Amino acid sequence: MDRLKALVGAGCFSLVLIGSSVNAAHAGGIERGGYDIDLLFDPAPFTVNADATYVSPQRKLKNAVDTSGNPAPLSGKNSTRNTDDYWVPYFGVKASLGHGVDCLLDYSQPWGASSSPGIWNGSYSNIETNIKSNNYAGTCSYKMDVGKGQLRFIGGAFYQEVYGYKTSYIDGVPDLSGIFPVPANFVGRVDLKGDGWGWRAGVAYEIPEIALRASLVYNSQVKLDNISGTLDTTSLAPIAAFLPAGSSALTDIYGTAKMPDSVELKLQSGIAPGWLAFGSIKWVNWSVLQSVPICSEASKGLAPCTSVSPSPVRLTSLDLMYRDGWTVTGGIGHQFNEQWSGAAQISWDRGTSHGYGDQTDTWTLGGGVAYTPRPNIELRLAGAIGVLTSGHSGVVVDAIGYPAGTEVSYDFGNDLVTAVSGGLKIKF
Repeated sequence: MDRLKALVGAGCFSLVLIGSSVNAAHAGGIERGGYDIDLLFDPAPFTVNADATYVSPQRKLKNAVDTSGNPAPLSGKNSTRNTDDYWVPYFGVKASLGHGVDCLLDYSQPWGASSSPGIWNGSYSNIETNIKSNNYAGTCSYKMDVGKGQLRFIGGAFYQEVYGYKTSYIDGVPDLSGIFPVPANFVGRVDLKGDGWGWRAGVAYEIPEIALRASLVYNSQVKLDNISGTLDTTSLAPIAAFLPAGSSALTDIYGTAKMPDSVELKLQSGIAPGWLAFGSIKWVNWSVLQSVPICSEASKGLAPCTSVSPSPVRLTSLDLMYRDGWTVTGGIGHQFNEQWSGAAQISWDRGTSHGYGDQTDTWTLGGGVAYTPRPNIELRLAGAIGVLTSGHSGVVVDAIGYPAGTEVSYDFGNDLVTAVSGGLKIKF
């Protein structure tokens, strides 16, 4: 069974990260790296780990029709690529403090989105969107002997920053076709940032001799109650005389949102000398993100900020209309010799879109190798390929009657997503 323990220590579970990163980023809301505390279970007294994953999703929209009803209707580009390539970094330091206590400090980017379809028939909905995040976490555990194995109690906290921008054509502009020979389209930009705190708690049971581990971890919501930013509509300056006062300006805005809570169950066990089976089930409460209203700072405290608040209270919104996400992963790992091990996995992620948006189900196949030139050094390289399944986007109405997807309708087919990941772990 020593070979099984070596396989666990060889870091083949970093291959699980690449599959979950690919799936979650395109069928699980705005998840990218998500939350991961696997380093906490490393048996070494002190471990430093760094990973980076490069993801290339090829989601292409087609048959786009402008349904906004704006006075400057769009009838140009009806197909476009809606996703950009991106990196997902991770860095963690784990230390055993004695008396059964282990602690992990890590940095990650759990959430993100990058979409730049450009000028197309859906420009009233989106021209470019970029969302990023930073997560700084501390997690500790206490383990005690129970029967043949060890019971571990897990707890921690994390501080999270979420920020980004979105540009699109400004809707509701008066019809000035009698003044301009060609109807003009004006671009507006929203810049937002917010931060908040979260916590996690969990339990795990391990039998190191057979490389068995079962863990259940809950990550709380992060309330972004202090979202602030600006709405830039200065492109309207040439027609300011035809607009209400203050329309052609840089306006202070605010809003609130919740990043989702999640529950993840992970299982692994040795099944034969040198062989390891693993799997996981994860639920993410993406339904907390429906339509996020963005309101004028001037109205704060005077009127409620909701998706159906009238102008000039509600100026715009970030429409997501997500449903909860589920991710199921299974795989197998094998140690070939004292230096080389590998793993393969397959995963399914239920799409969070259900009639609006392009985040449908994703299937991913991943694999990779870990090389241990010395007992305290690991090098990992992994790859993944997946399918983003087809669908259609139109109008979806939320629980309080707000309709999202009124600006454009479009179709999309089965598209490809690929990824490559590399990592280094040093133990002391």
